[in-house]
Amino acid sequence: MSSSVRSPDGTVIGFETLGDGPPMVLVHGTGADHTRWTAVRERLAARYRLYLVDRRGRGLSRDEAPGYAIAREGEDIAAVAEAAGGGVYLLAHSYGALCALEAVRKTDAVTRLLAYEPPRPKPGEHVVGADARDRMRAAGDPEEILRIFLREALRLGEADVEAMRGTPVWRARVAAAHTIPRELDVVEAMEFGEDLGEIALPVRLLAGTESPEYLRLAADAVAARVPGADVVPLHGQAHQAMDFDPDQFAAAVFAFGTR
Repeated sequence: MSSSVRSPDGTVIGFETLGDGPPMVLVHGTGADHTRWTAVRERLAARYRLYLVDRRGRGLSRDEAPGYAIAREGEDIAAVAEAAGGGVYLLAHSYGALCALEAVRKTDAVTRLLAYEPPRPKPGEHVVGADARDRMRAAGDPEEILRIFLREALRLGEADVEAMRGTPVWRARVAAAHTIPRELDVVEAMEFGEDLGEIALPVRLLAGTESPEYLRLAADAVAARVPGADVVPLHGQAHQAMDFDPDQFAAAVFAFGTR
């Protein structure tokens, strides 16, 4: 079932609901929409009432107010958590995890956060340099934007990119490709500062043992700032464990839910 809330800047944030049980709000990453969770949604819905968010600029949240900022994304997620009635388990992936870290400082409706590899460059380096972002902005083809992102940000080989083209979520990824450059701009400037120390709820980071180094270092950096946070490895997986090892991923989600 589809529903929506209005964020403070007037943007309507849409989401799908599924399952019964305590509320869980799921926040996808860059170049995706709520269908990003297709491989694990039925498993998770067996225990939780899922609120599968489309972040602003895509899917059910396509019409957005002008003036993009990640702080607005935090307000969006906070609004969904409050609409869910509070007591929310927040599950967020990649750039969505950065948005979730914003959200938990804007509402008390979230009671725990599981963040899978919130991105930040390795100190002194880039995730994707200005040249690649310029090429994305110059590309007339959204598939080319997506390909640059997958190859140069997630470090996927061409065979892996081609394999993703055959998945059900590829069309959604292409439709969201126009949002990729602006999110990469945020990632390149991202700093995990002392304000993370203000987060006063249980937080766990997930990190794939095969993920690019910058993602694993970023997970460690968040955990070092948030009181009581820890990092749990997803063995043999990189940045897409929900697709390639949904059993291990779901087990990690359930384990933190009963902590």
